[in-house]
Amino acid sequence: MKNKLKIINGNIITPYKLIEGGCILIEDGKIIEINRFDIDVNDAEIIDAKGNYVSPGFIDLHVHGGGGYDFMDHSEEAFLSIANLHAQYGTTAMCPTTLTSLKEDLIKTLHFYEKANENNHSGAQFLGMHIEGPYFSMQQRGAQDPRYIRAPDPDEYKEILRWAHLIKRWSAAPELDGAMEFARYLKSVGVLPAIAHTDAIYEDVQEAFENGYTLLTHFYSAMSGVTRRNAYRYAGVVESGYLIDELDLEIIADGIHLPPPLLKLIYKIKGPSRVALITDAMRGAGMGEGESILGDLKNGVKVIIEDGVAKLPDRSAFAGSVATADRLVRTMHFDAGIGLLETIQMITATPARILNVDDKKGSISIGKDADIVLFDRNIKILQTIIKGKSIYRHEEFAERFVEN
Repeated sequence: MKNKLKIINGNIITPYKLIEGGCILIEDGKIIEINRFDIDVNDAEIIDAKGNYVSPGFIDLHVHGGGGYDFMDHSEEAFLSIANLHAQYGTTAMCPTTLTSLKEDLIKTLHFYEKANENNHSGAQFLGMHIEGPYFSMQQRGAQDPRYIRAPDPDEYKEILRWAHLIKRWSAAPELDGAMEFARYLKSVGVLPAIAHTDAIYEDVQEAFENGYTLLTHFYSAMSGVTRRNAYRYAGVVESGYLIDELDLEIIADGIHLPPPLLKLIYKIKGPSRVALITDAMRGAGMGEGESILGDLKNGVKVIIEDGVAKLPDRSAFAGSVATADRLVRTMHFDAGIGLLETIQMITATPARILNVDDKKGSISIGKDADIVLFDRNIKILQTIIKGKSIYRHEEFAERFVEN
């Protein structure tokens, strides 16, 4: 089997510029050469990009499911099916995400993650689990099940973190009792603390940042803004995200959770190096409108998918998105008017840096993994390549292999 792959005639999106009509040479799953002109090499498979864009693979920091599956379905099939679905929309790596639940359910999900990760050969790569909850504010629970919301319990989280090697990040509300100790423990075992579903004020967030919380989960969603307490106004988590320059933000850029004016504001203040685009997709992603379930099939929350988003049955709140990564790029680029290179940075290089995998992923650079997506001017995904292996090709995109 050949281990060399060459992509020709592509508009290559690099960290520094767009290389029009360029060429990329891949060997053993790594990028070994990038050039404005054709690279002369023998015995390589060739993909003719035909003038389409050649981008780094999209990295999704926060995704719950898709294609009718959720990561908390407690099955290897669910993990692999979700990975396969999102690869069709340009995602080459992701953090499978849980919901607020019992400790036993979280541990069970981690075990299925470990099994699925070993057998994931045809979908988006898993970069480590994202534990979302259960340490949240009841007032900012959103679609999270209130039956399982609680304050950090050292005995509980230390038991779960016996599997820290499988966990990349954990989201919690920093104003809860024990949240600072929790963050410090997460950092000690190599897990990224993030702020989510929180009613904190600026002073809480400042302390949290100093203790290791460096990421705001789904910015604006389920978090406090300016509040009044006994006639005095306090800045909330949203304002903290803007004021603390070093805080990273992840945003559901589907145009619904955050409309274009807010997307423009976030970009204007934070810039592409501090903003990561996420889908926060639940099991309804890639499917049609109708009833669905957020979370596992047995204990999950019933939701309705309509208007391009998942809602609680009473329509009082959104319940996770049904976006795919390509939709995020289209929304930021066409609706919010952000440049294509900057938009791609927010779904490639920035999440790679946040997850500390930017030495291997997040850009088309020599020596990095050949995680590459080809798309047209409308951001329709034509082909997805993971570590040099073609995982998905759109049926209308005539891939051409040529032997030298």
